[in-house]
Amino acid sequence: MKKLNVKGPIISNDQKWIYDYLGMESTAPKDVIDNLPTDGSDVEVDINSGGGLIDSGNEIYTALMAYSGKVTVNVVGMAASSASLIAMAGNPTRISPVGQIMIHNVAGGTVGDYRDQAKLSAVLKQTSEALANAYQLKTGLSKEDLQAKMDSETYLNADQAKELGFVDEVMFDESDQPVLVADGGSGLLPKSAMDKITELIKPSADLSESDINRISNAVAQKLNVQPMKQAESNYDPFAF
Repeated sequence: MKKLNVKGPIISNDQKWIYDYLGMESTAPKDVIDNLPTDGSDVEVDINSGGGLIDSGNEIYTALMAYSGKVTVNVVGMAASSASLIAMAGNPTRISPVGQIMIHNVAGGTVGDYRDQAKLSAVLKQTSEALANAYQLKTGLSKEDLQAKMDSETYLNADQAKELGFVDEVMFDESDQPVLVADGGSGLLPKSAMDKITELIKPSADLSESDINRISNAVAQKLNVQPMKQAESNYDPFAF
């Protein structure tokens, strides 16, 4: 799987050489777009960025959304500002247990009279609303709710980001992955029995198949479950 990184400030393609010259980590649109596979194969994008230029973030987001292959985004640290926008392009988007997402309004400044300032205010508001479109597409939250969160400069930890729909899963969290079975009294051993048998037996060349069956049946009886039959000793827990 192709691994891409969105690390450091998000900058323009024209600025990239300056950051490279200074030995500073950064991400320009070409860093992502030029490295997308041409065969539509899966890609994984790791994000740890405090954001940067909104136009560059928009370009990266759009390229990932338009990519024909599967895009998995991992928020491995911070995904703030325009980096949070890029995180919305994942399907799925995952976050480290120590990761954060921050969303806020677009900022900018200009020199001029009240008419220039009023025009800039309108542009900033319109651009912030455009960003909210990406958040809404990912989360399903209302525009009003998202705008309020952006107005407040909202920081989300991993659990909050998942609860609100900004990410699909928390990395390394297997607590919500139940073991699913379709068992109608087939003699399937419970996990407690399997763990106990594994602890007692462990792979050993000194144990014969009859020894393994004898120990397995003894443990099953101790745990008040049906003994394992000889014919079931090699059962497949995913079979129906």
